[in-house]
Amino acid sequence: MKYYKIFQYAYLVFAALFIFDGFSKFNDGTNASYISLSLAALAVFMFFFRRKFSKKFEDRNNSK
Repeated sequence: MKYYKIFQYAYLVFAALFIFDGFSKFNDGTNASYISLSLAALAVFMFFFRRKFSKKFEDRNNSK
């Protein structure tokens, strides 16, 4: 397995950690939860972005 596929799923792990952190801060009543939840959304976006472009890159290499 190639390394970029492993790091692709690391974004989902970080998203889960940021979601957990965001909800724990939200229950404490601080406004810092919004930062953690926005970082979680960014990590999920990066997962799909990297997956799309890695698939496009593989398809381009296989067509040659």
